[in-house]
Amino acid sequence: MFPFLFMLMTSLKTNQQYYAIFWRPTLPLQLENYSTAWQQIQPYFVTSLLVAAAAIAGTLLLSTVAAFVFARYEFFGRKARFALVALLLMVPRDLQPDPALRPDAGSRHPEHPAGARDPHVAGGAVLGTLLMKTFVAQIPQALFDAARVDGASGPRMFWSIMLPLSLPVVGTISLVTVIGVWNDFFWPLLTIADNNLRTVSAGLQFFQTQNATEYGPLFAGYALASIPLLLLFLFLSKYFLAGLQGGLPGSGR
Repeated sequence: MFPFLFMLMTSLKTNQQYYAIFWRPTLPLQLENYSTAWQQIQPYFVTSLLVAAAAIAGTLLLSTVAAFVFARYEFFGRKARFALVALLLMVPRDLQPDPALRPDAGSRHPEHPAGARDPHVAGGAVLGTLLMKTFVAQIPQALFDAARVDGASGPRMFWSIMLPLSLPVVGTISLVTVIGVWNDFFWPLLTIADNNLRTVSAGLQFFQTQNATEYGPLFAGYALASIPLLLLFLFLSKYFLAGLQGGLPGSGR
């Protein structure tokens, strides 16, 4: 808890108080730092929410469909192809910018927030597929066989059986994706040229210049930026932990 408490303590200081008394709270409290920070990061919040929502939608679409196919269909090379998907987790993050920013790649418009969204969809779909496939493989095959006897098609089984039972993993993937988008600094700074379209993590650098850093508003901005993640984890922690454990509803796990 100390880093979080230090952030809150520093967010209520001026630069003079910060340099004079580094480790302890000081009086008077500079509450105006929060209004200054909010005025600066408010547009970045909107961009972060849009990028996070698009990243969640893309990640869930790819990972749920891929996991359903890998877990419930037999086809030539299934194990080998799933192993190739798992191998993508071994690609270091630092090696991703080079191919993604080639002239013929998808991120051709650095002024567009899609440049910050697409890497999270591509990377999140890999982890999401692994988590979802492991979970779906535990669902009893009898449920799908009964649905097939009743005439249910593959999409109907996906929508009516797999997705409702997989909500814990869906919540886990969504939360991991939001955390990745919200905390990402390198990709938005690299791919978004328009300052008004940057995400929160990159936009907070407004308070850091070559001449001086406004530590009070900077840490106040960090505190405000952490609120959505704290609320999300507070309300989704049950699903997050259930998804990591990989237990089915009613299995006691």
